[in-house]
Amino acid sequence: MVGQAILRRLEHEPCEVLKITHDELDLTRQQDTENWIESTKPDVVIIAAAKVGGIGANMNAPAEFIYQNMAIAQNVIHGAYKAGVEKLLFLGSSCIYPREAKQPITEDCLLSAPLELTNEAYAIAKIAGVKLAQFYRKQYGCDYISAMPTNLYGPNDNFDPETGHVIPALIHKIHKAKKEEIASVAIWGTGAPSREFMHVDDLADALVHVLKQYSSENPINIGSGEELSIMETAKLIQDIIGYDGELVYNSLKPDGVPRKILDSSKLYGLGWKPTIALKEGLEQTYTWYCDALSHDKAR
Repeated sequence: MVGQAILRRLEHEPCEVLKITHDELDLTRQQDTENWIESTKPDVVIIAAAKVGGIGANMNAPAEFIYQNMAIAQNVIHGAYKAGVEKLLFLGSSCIYPREAKQPITEDCLLSAPLELTNEAYAIAKIAGVKLAQFYRKQYGCDYISAMPTNLYGPNDNFDPETGHVIPALIHKIHKAKKEEIASVAIWGTGAPSREFMHVDDLADALVHVLKQYSSENPINIGSGEELSIMETAKLIQDIIGYDGELVYNSLKPDGVPRKILDSSKLYGLGWKPTIALKEGLEQTYTWYCDALSHDKAR
């Protein structure tokens, strides 16, 4: 999802984009990764590749989450250093901040308190990537930076209800319930936790802006400033899809952190602001999802 959005955004920049698929290059394989970076000699590297998923996926496969994300970070960052890459942007995540971080979350909250246990493996791997970027800058003078995106959604997301994040999982389940005339939809948790959501195209635009305007060992938050509870988000998606059944919350399932919204004042101070409102973005995403389903059925 993020990689495709970055490619769309870079079509408007005077640059040549070097890309390769996962089938062609496994970034968890160190020598293969270093060889590809050395052979292509990029001026700039954006590390958007990651193993990601919702609460259930993180809880069921913590070893995969920590291994794959740590391997990607160390292989690409060290490979970039060896190849003399001028600038590198590592994508962290708002998930790496402490469970009880002050709200809105500022960048200096990192490592200030215990992590949320439901995504601890992913968080530790992403923190390692942020620290790698910091230490390569400190020791070698590399212009390597890190950005902390908030919760993302948009086209090319993972809409699997078992492994996807909250918005795509809700879109899938509520759409299915409407089409199959199912009376209710079960939703993890109480619905009380609040989250900040950003359309992936806004993120891609922010990343290009950050690459041009930012150079620091400290990470920079990328958020929309728009916050809703999970219950409010589910109701909004229900209204967009036009489902008139019942949303049932399963309080036996974990909620995750109670609140998570980023303080993005540092980014906004660089002259960037998001442009896609949540309702507009969700409508666009649902249209894309329906089109993708129709395309899959037509094949």
